[in-house]
Amino acid sequence: MGTSSMIWIGAGILALACAGAFWALRAAPSSPNAEEMQAAYRAAPLAAPDGGLQVYHLGHSLVGRDMPAMLQQLAPEGHGHHSQLGWGTSLREHWEPDLAINGFDAENDHPAFRPAREAIASGAYDAIVLTEMVEIEDAINYHKSPFYLKKWAKLARSGGADTRIYLYETWHHLDDPAGWLERLDRDFEGAWQARILRPAHDPDAAPVRIIPAGQVMAALVRRVEASGGIGPVQAKADLFRLNEDGSQDMIHLNDLGHYLVALTHYAVLYHRDPTGLPHTLRRADGSVAQSPGRDLALAMQETVWSVVRGMPSTGVAR
Repeated sequence: MGTSSMIWIGAGILALACAGAFWALRAAPSSPNAEEMQAAYRAAPLAAPDGGLQVYHLGHSLVGRDMPAMLQQLAPEGHGHHSQLGWGTSLREHWEPDLAINGFDAENDHPAFRPAREAIASGAYDAIVLTEMVEIEDAINYHKSPFYLKKWAKLARSGGADTRIYLYETWHHLDDPAGWLERLDRDFEGAWQARILRPAHDPDAAPVRIIPAGQVMAALVRRVEASGGIGPVQAKADLFRLNEDGSQDMIHLNDLGHYLVALTHYAVLYHRDPTGLPHTLRRADGSVAQSPGRDLALAMQETVWSVVRGMPSTGVAR
């Protein structure tokens, strides 16, 4: 075969490949933009629940055992929960049976464990809370966050069309080189909404809502800094636990942080102002958690309600 013939054949293959890519892109549904997504939220309003919900948490150590246990103590009578957790586990790793879930045995050795696929498809839960791994950029780039969020959401809807589905917005490492607050400010729109929630949206179903724990933490930290400290929290690090050697844990919360996140879940799931809720609670093992005290608890509760009501993506009416 002559050189010119080979060039023509190669050009033809390239043209076919380009044409295939063009038509694939044309056929693929485009993600809604911000305005279209807001319209989707408005078109599918959520009513405030009348009583306690059955809630399933899928995630990792930023869910943990203590936060759901605190939420249950804050919630109306009848609230119940189950979970499946891992160590830094992505939605993809929870979904794919051939991928390992690090820490599975240790993290799920408790009475609230229920296998995720069975639980979420069962229709036994009023709300499903899905949690993506940290670092969120890695989750998007290497673990196909919107693809697997959509898969879990579809599975949840197969158990019940009225099941409420939430994505739990977490936070970054305290020592993030780009800045902890700066990342929270940038990534809520740039990552969580534009690159996960909107690409995962199913136009034929109610949208996935968000539990904006990272945004609540940022708002509280700014309030604390402006006040020169409130109660036991003088800086953002005071929401995070210390390691056994006394060094700062850069990502995991202490009791105060868990209380703040539990309040955020409460406000979103129940559409209720958390102001006035108890602030002396117990951990999952029954031990008494550190109390934020009256002043900090009130600041946390007010901050949560202000943030949650200000975001249509939470599903809570302003």
